[in-house]
Amino acid sequence: MALEKMRRRWEAWLQPLLTAFYKLSPSTVTWLALPFGVAGGLLAMYAPNDTTGGGWLLSAAIMIALAMLFDGLDGSLARAKGEVTRWGDYLDHTIDRVLDGVWVVCISASVFVGDMTLGFAAAFLTLLGSYMGTQAQAVAGARNYRGFSRADRTILTLLSLVVMGVMVLAGWSIGATYPGWFDHIDVNPLSLIVFISGLGGLWTFIVRFLQAKGEIQALDATDPLPQPGIENESDS
Repeated sequence: MALEKMRRRWEAWLQPLLTAFYKLSPSTVTWLALPFGVAGGLLAMYAPNDTTGGGWLLSAAIMIALAMLFDGLDGSLARAKGEVTRWGDYLDHTIDRVLDGVWVVCISASVFVGDMTLGFAAAFLTLLGSYMGTQAQAVAGARNYRGFSRADRTILTLLSLVVMGVMVLAGWSIGATYPGWFDHIDVNPLSLIVFISGLGGLWTFIVRFLQAKGEIQALDATDPLPQPGIENESDS
């Protein structure tokens, strides 16, 4: 009920945008999130560690925020036009996963983190957590949203870009590195979000796996799948 109320408020707030984009198909709006999201990632990736780079990081936050806006607008537009489709849902989830990976890898490749291996590991764990939600939906018919959600991760990514941009413009730095294997990485908002994304993805994978395990086993008990071997024996 609370989620339904939030969705109605969101769609009421989006009404002027829905009117502006009404002539476009929902899938077209979904596609618009991709170039803005990739542009945001690339701005963060190539931002230099100077005042120019601070502006690039703030611009990256704006691009990712626009990608989020289009990502939220497509579903509302589909419902408003009566064009909710399976393809639209599939495309939306696909672009979400692409951008999730692009953002964490681009941030990890920036001069503010400088560790692509960490970025790919974090992206893998992030996608693994998302996979558990969609796989639970495919098997049990119910989407699993527990754990560290995409909305949580994206909002924290935006905050990290804004704070890092302000820090670079102001000439501030924390002046510390992480311990152990990561002693070559500076402690800052961008490196922190890479670690949070990776650990959050791992935690989400575990939480969703355990919840789906119980739901799927209960479904197997109440509505078992057909057993071909048993059917063949009864027919003979």
